[in-house]
Amino acid sequence: MAGSRDPEPHRVDDLHLAVALEGTGWHPASWREPGARPDELLTAGYWADQVLEAERGLLDLVTFEDTLGLQSAHPFAPDDRTDQVRGRLDSVLVAARIAPLTQSIGLIPTVVVTHTEPFHTSKAIATLDYVSGGRAGVRVRISGRPDEAALFGRREVTRLRLDDPGIDAEDGPMADLFDEAADYVEVIRRLWDSWEDDAEIRDAATGRFVDRDKLHYIDFEGRHFSVRGPSITPRPPQGQPIVSALAHRPIPYRLVGRSTDLGFVTPKDTTDARAIVARIRREQDAAGRADETVHVFGDLLVFLDDDTATATARKERLDETAGAELRSDARIFTGSAAELADLILDWHGADLSGVRLRPADHAHDLPRITGDLVPELQRRGAFRTRYEAGTLRGLLGLPRPANRYAA
Repeated sequence: MAGSRDPEPHRVDDLHLAVALEGTGWHPASWREPGARPDELLTAGYWADQVLEAERGLLDLVTFEDTLGLQSAHPFAPDDRTDQVRGRLDSVLVAARIAPLTQSIGLIPTVVVTHTEPFHTSKAIATLDYVSGGRAGVRVRISGRPDEAALFGRREVTRLRLDDPGIDAEDGPMADLFDEAADYVEVIRRLWDSWEDDAEIRDAATGRFVDRDKLHYIDFEGRHFSVRGPSITPRPPQGQPIVSALAHRPIPYRLVGRSTDLGFVTPKDTTDARAIVARIRREQDAAGRADETVHVFGDLLVFLDDDTATATARKERLDETAGAELRSDARIFTGSAAELADLILDWHGADLSGVRLRPADHAHDLPRITGDLVPELQRRGAFRTRYEAGTLRGLLGLPRPANRYAA
């Protein structure tokens, strides 16, 4: 069977580690640090070095940030700053370029689903799954920025405001965008299944390359999309690449429970983590997915040093360079690898499958993650000492799903 590269089963409840890659790091002043390499941000070599470092640490996966508009200090509006990194490469193309250079780590680029087409995304991620040998995923992201809508000119988008008391309303603009995202995911999943695994015959003697009876129209009709299919790309090696999303609020939690394999969340402590996971499980049950595994990773923005005082001093110095204290949707951690390991294991005990770490400064914190944190977790018997699986689904302990259209 295509994609059956996993030599042995991996336990779904094992601790999982991921790294989120963004520019030179998640602190806006990180590009001014020694070793930051800002002049290489638009090169394949820079991104390959970050992913290869993460793979040396045996991490499950890396995610690549992406947006349709320029980076901004505001979540749903542009800014006019010139002292922070602006401009980026396309995350799907970066992942595809890096895939042949890596062997085991999962690759999850971000796709903004509000203004793009699910047909294009389905074949792009299926292609990534092929060129990586079954290690692809996608992080779906909505856009609540009118300036991004203006880049396409096809629709108007109400600007989302986190301070709007009605932001969580079931009939509000956030709910509409996330309902569209759920339909988007359903379409790409159906398109991945629109070819059966053995649809390609490739029999030169008989002249039969494909069995047309094993290609299927998906005939999706919804409020947001009308897609007939089938895809033009055969079913990916994993059958279904990993679908993920970042969630901070009840409506995004519903998308995670309803549509994804993996959710990234931003708890402040273990009690908050447990409550968020419980909310996602309720959404999962309501969607009829109680028997499926949906992983939930907690996000942490990390400053890793030998001790808390050194890490805190480095953060304060970067804040001074930036002219403002760092603020983040995720909890900010400053401390040693041993202290971070304590926190990660506490969160793992609070029902989180793992964590996604956001290095404040790639040049400093990513090597600390792979060189200090991972060995600390290994000493405690809490993290792998080798890659046990050859696909991302295998690393996450997820089975290869059956094709919904196969007889």
